[in-house]
Amino acid sequence: MGRREGREGPSGVRALLGSGLATLTIPGRLEQRLAMGLGSARAACPAGHGGDSQPHGPPNLTATSFADGAVYALGGMGADTSPQALVRVYEPAKDHWQPLPSMPTPCYGASAFLQGNKIFVLGGRQGKLPVTAFEAFDLETRSWTRYPSVPSRRAFAACAMADGVVFSLGGLQQPGPHNFYSRPHFVNTVEMFDPAQGVWRKPTRAIRMREKRADFVAGCLGGRVVAVGGLGNQSCPLDSVEGFSLSQKKWEPLPPMPTGRCSCSSCLTPSLLFVIGGVAQGPSGAVEALCLREVP
Repeated sequence: MGRREGREGPSGVRALLGSGLATLTIPGRLEQRLAMGLGSARAACPAGHGGDSQPHGPPNLTATSFADGAVYALGGMGADTSPQALVRVYEPAKDHWQPLPSMPTPCYGASAFLQGNKIFVLGGRQGKLPVTAFEAFDLETRSWTRYPSVPSRRAFAACAMADGVVFSLGGLQQPGPHNFYSRPHFVNTVEMFDPAQGVWRKPTRAIRMREKRADFVAGCLGGRVVAVGGLGNQSCPLDSVEGFSLSQKKWEPLPPMPTGRCSCSSCLTPSLLFVIGGVAQGPSGAVEALCLREVP
């Protein structure tokens, strides 16, 4: 596990937009500004008028990146705390945001990832109510597709794709709209979606994560699905790390983070998982990377 802090960042950066998650892959100086404090990209994110550069955007966004360096910002929370369905793309060469077709389901606190030419968005919240939507935006056709809903009601979960399977991990379990007496609680749930079959696999207790956590970083590294940091049933952010071996089909503890954090951003490279910023006892500027050997 290595650590570095300061202005420099890896070739792709995940940055925090408000209290939501953003994944940015932007080269050069703009990347450095984003790594330090989001730079002009956050300032230019439009609140509701396509193509205009405005100083105030939705304070809570979920975003993901495309290989050409464009930034896609999806959904989030409006100034009045209402869930948003806005989708915008930022092109660094033009320093400009453009509107795209809105999300079918407005939400914030969702998890998102890029696979091929599609951005997948799972779960989230609308106010205090959970969202189970599972949707994908096709970057080529610029259209949305709905998939079978996420089986359980969780916000601030994390997701990753490995071996052709979508993993939806952990999060804050939300009671249903008619269950007024149940409180949200952290979970170690693991749910898997098989795109080839178009179905969610039946979850089992055997593949649950070792620790209950939400608002954490996930990725696929060294033949494992990895869960890093987050919030759990303790008074401070977690420093624990665990990995699900794709070959052995079980979770195992991994070296802990030097700085326990939640609300982090991340950047995955072939050999490293960078964990960037977030919240420790307060806002953190830590940049740390996990390196794992391939599981035999």
